[in-house]
Amino acid sequence: MKASVSGKSGRIAGVTGVILAGGKSSRMGSNKALLPFQGGRFIEAIYRQFAELFPEVLLVTNNPEQYSFLPCRKVIDLYPGLGALSGLHAGLHHAAFQHIFAVACDMPWLNNTLIRWLASLRHNCDVVIPKVENGLEPLHALYGKKCLGPMEEALSTNRRRIISFFPQVRVQQFGPGQIAEIDPAFDSFRNVNTPEDYYQLRAEYSVFSSEDHGKECGQIRKAC
Repeated sequence: MKASVSGKSGRIAGVTGVILAGGKSSRMGSNKALLPFQGGRFIEAIYRQFAELFPEVLLVTNNPEQYSFLPCRKVIDLYPGLGALSGLHAGLHHAAFQHIFAVACDMPWLNNTLIRWLASLRHNCDVVIPKVENGLEPLHALYGKKCLGPMEEALSTNRRRIISFFPQVRVQQFGPGQIAEIDPAFDSFRNVNTPEDYYQLRAEYSVFSSEDHGKECGQIRKAC
């Protein structure tokens, strides 16, 4: 099945955008979500993009006071200390809609077209997840409310891997060939984990000037 990428605009009805900001940023040495970027903070660029894509945006963080500048609801983990799965669970639990699209707070090259296509596949499954050469991308994926029970079962038994509950739900994978039709360089899954990654990002955006590329890689246009 080939991905159709035409004729998509407006907010994605029935889906909440969830940004996970619970990581320790140990390799960065400081909170990467708050690094200077685009005349603001790193996480603001992702929030603006999500605000255009989704009718509701949630931020999952156990330090909501650090993100008071973001005009969205902040929610905390219901199973604190159990990693990214706990963050996904909190976002899904608090979401107003039946599905969430969740990303980490350090993914600057999010592709609107890819996100819309993944969201369009949600109706006959509980998880829609990209699969790249190195494996699944659970922090760039869509989850339905039917995942809540299996997530809670996993968390209550200290199974922290996100995919640990997958055998109990309906999962649809979106393969490398399909992804490449929309995002040939697989930039959507790049993270900013280290100071070197951050400096490279700044360097790339300093020469990034194509509006057409911006339509597919998000709403970030200018150099930081």
